[in-house]
Amino acid sequence: MKASDLFIKALENEGVEYIFGIPGEENLDFLDSLQGSSIQLILTRHEQGAAFMAATYGRMTGKAGVCLATLGPGATNFVTCAAYAQLGGFPMLMITGQKPINSSKQGKFQIVDIVRMMEPLTKSAKQIVNGGMIPSLVRDAFRIAEEERPGAVHLELPEDIAAEEIEDWHIFQVHETCRPDANKQALKNAMNMIKLAKKPLVLVGAGANRKKVFEPLKDFIDKSGIPFFNTQMGKGAVSCENPLFLGTAALSDADILHRVVSAADLIINIGHDVVEKPPFFMHAGGTQVIHINFNSAQVDEVYFPQLEVIGDISSSVKALSELLPDKLNNNTAELLQKRQKIKQAIHESDDDNSFPMLPQRIVADVRRALNKDAIIALDNGMYKIWFARHYHTYMPNTVLLDNALATMGAGLPSAMACALFYPERQVMAVCGDGGFMMNSQEIETAVRLGLNLVVLIVTDSAYGMIRWKQEGQGLSDFGLEYNNPDFVKYADSYGATGHKVQTADEFVGLIKSCFEKGGVHIIDAPIDYKENQKLFPEQLQNV
Repeated sequence: MKASDLFIKALENEGVEYIFGIPGEENLDFLDSLQGSSIQLILTRHEQGAAFMAATYGRMTGKAGVCLATLGPGATNFVTCAAYAQLGGFPMLMITGQKPINSSKQGKFQIVDIVRMMEPLTKSAKQIVNGGMIPSLVRDAFRIAEEERPGAVHLELPEDIAAEEIEDWHIFQVHETCRPDANKQALKNAMNMIKLAKKPLVLVGAGANRKKVFEPLKDFIDKSGIPFFNTQMGKGAVSCENPLFLGTAALSDADILHRVVSAADLIINIGHDVVEKPPFFMHAGGTQVIHINFNSAQVDEVYFPQLEVIGDISSSVKALSELLPDKLNNNTAELLQKRQKIKQAIHESDDDNSFPMLPQRIVADVRRALNKDAIIALDNGMYKIWFARHYHTYMPNTVLLDNALATMGAGLPSAMACALFYPERQVMAVCGDGGFMMNSQEIETAVRLGLNLVVLIVTDSAYGMIRWKQEGQGLSDFGLEYNNPDFVKYADSYGATGHKVQTADEFVGLIKSCFEKGGVHIIDAPIDYKENQKLFPEQLQNV
C-alpha cells in the first residue's frame, strides 16, 4: 500500500469528515489517495481560510479539524491559524508537504524548515520520515490535539515518503481517554469557602465552554443559586435567560459589570484561561478566588487564587453540586438587585434611529432578526466588544469570538465552516470592513459550496478599535483610514447578493429576508462609533 493511502486510512479511522486546504505538487500523492475516500476535500482560496475553517470544526465538535497545504509559502500561510487554534484551545491538525528528503535535485527551492517554525506555535510538530510510522503518528497527533488543553498539531509529509510502498502496517484503535478527577479534599475545601461566603459569584471562562461541562455547570448554578457572569470566550456556556446571569466581562475593569464583581467576596472561577484578557483584577486582601480547571493556575500580579481544584472540570462541578447543602447562607440578593440596572444601562440605545447606526442598535437588531439557535461568528474589531456585552446567547457555541489571538480575518471562514456543518441553522459572519477584506476571497468558496450564509460588514472605513485606543491615549487621529470597494458590486461579482443598509428601520427586515431567500448575502451596514466613550460610563458609577 502506498504511504499516502495509509495516511488517508488513518484519518478515516479518526472519523475525519473534511480536509480544508490548497494542495501543491508535493501533496499530489496525498490528493490522489483522497479520491474515493469518505473524507470530503474543501478547496479554499487561501490557506488561512482553510485553517480557520478547520479550527472552527475543532471548536464546535471537540474533534481535531484537518487542513492541508504544500511546502514553503503554503505552509507559512498556516502560521497565524496555528497560533489562533493554539491560543484559543481549538483542536486542529495541519498537514503540509515537503520536497523529497532522501534525495532531491532542486536544492533549497521553496524549502523552509516548517517543523521548527511550527514547534513554538503548536503542541507538537513532526516530520514523517518513514511511511510505516504514519498510523502511530496520526493517532498520537489526534490524541495530543484533543486532550486538555486542546490546540494545534502539525505533521509534515515529504513527497518521497508519501510515495513509499508499505507492506506491513497496522491501524491503531481510537479510544476515549479518561481525565483525572480533582482531589476530594480540595473539593471539600472549596465547598467550605462557598459556605462561608456572603456574596459569591461564579465566573464561566473559556475552559468551561466545552460540551461535557454545559449541563453540570448549569445544574451547579441552579442548585446553588449563585449569580454568574462569563468571559467573552465563556459566553453562551449557560443561557442568558437564566435569572442568575449578570452579564459578560467584555473588558478587564471599570465596565458596568465590574460594579457587581467588585462587591463579591468570593469568585468561583471555572475554566479560567490566561489567553483571555483578565475579566477582573485581584489585589492583596481583596476578593478571594477558587480556581477550578484542568490545569493549575498561572500566578501573576493580578491572579493568585487562594484555592485550586485541579481535574476534569465537568467532574469537579458535579462533585461540588453533590456537596451543596440544601440552602447556602449567603446574600446574593444584593448582587442580583443590580442585574436589571446593568441591563437597562447596556440596552439604553437599542432603539436609537440615527444613521449611520450606533453599535447598540446593530447588535440589538441582529439579535431581533435571528433565531435562538442561530450562530454568529465575530471577526475582530471594535464591534466585538459591543457584541460581547450586548448580544444575548441562549445556547452554547452560538457566538464564536476570539479573545485569545484576537486575529482579524477569521470571522468569515469560521462562519463558512458553521454554515457547512449546520445547514439547517441561520449562520452570520459579523466583520468590520478591515477584517472582511483580509479573507474576502473566500466568498467564492462559500458560493461554490452552495452555503446559506449572511455576511454583515459594519463599515467605518478605518481600523476602528486602534482608533479608539489612539483616542483614549490622547494621540492624534492618524494613519488608520482607508477606502473600501463597493461591497454590493463586490458581492455580485462573486455570485453572491449584495445589500447596503440605508436606514436603521430597514435593517431587521433585510436580515430576515436574506435568510429566507438563502444563498450567500453580503450586507454593508455603516456604523457610527461615537458611542465608544460609553464603554466607561461615568454616570453609572453607582449602579
